[in-house]
Amino acid sequence: MNIVTVSPMADTKPFNLTDTIKRYGSQLFGFIKSKVGLVEDAEDILQDVWYQYSNLANPEEILSVSGWLYRVAKNRIIDRSRKQKNLLLDDLVYEGEEGELSLKDVLLSNDTDDVEIFMFQEEFWNTLQIALEELPENQRRVFIQNELEDKTLREIAEEEGVPIKTIVSRKGYAVKYLRKKLDPLYQDII
Repeated sequence: MNIVTVSPMADTKPFNLTDTIKRYGSQLFGFIKSKVGLVEDAEDILQDVWYQYSNLANPEEILSVSGWLYRVAKNRIIDRSRKQKNLLLDDLVYEGEEGELSLKDVLLSNDTDDVEIFMFQEEFWNTLQIALEELPENQRRVFIQNELEDKTLREIAEEEGVPIKTIVSRKGYAVKYLRKKLDPLYQDII
């Protein structure tokens, strides 16, 4: 006969969805919200986690329910982040007097006769310049070299003599910050 002792702090395995939600729900939501920022996004991710848990064939085989829940939540956060990053400038459309233009076309347009486009360009480039100046030097340099000077991240890493992961991380922080700063302009467009 096997005797199993469980410490009071052990991650006991509730197999019932309701019990699991009661036990981990608020902490898991707080974790997700700290990573994504928006309550609505956190709620969506949490719902995905609970859905995936509810569809497990054998939840009793999970050694650590909390570990499993947090791992799935982290994966959903990463998935959502990737989807948001995949939005291209060409996908954003501006409705002008001459019809639809992509946001990229608007930003690179030389049409100084369209006052609305000209004003948007001015505001965008001014906001970008201010936001770039607010970045730490190493993040600003990586962003400018990669996005504006068309250097690859690998080239930048080799020039600076640092690991590629460091450059990717710097670029990621810069992009995240710039998105936050430029979001009001994006919201005005859509």
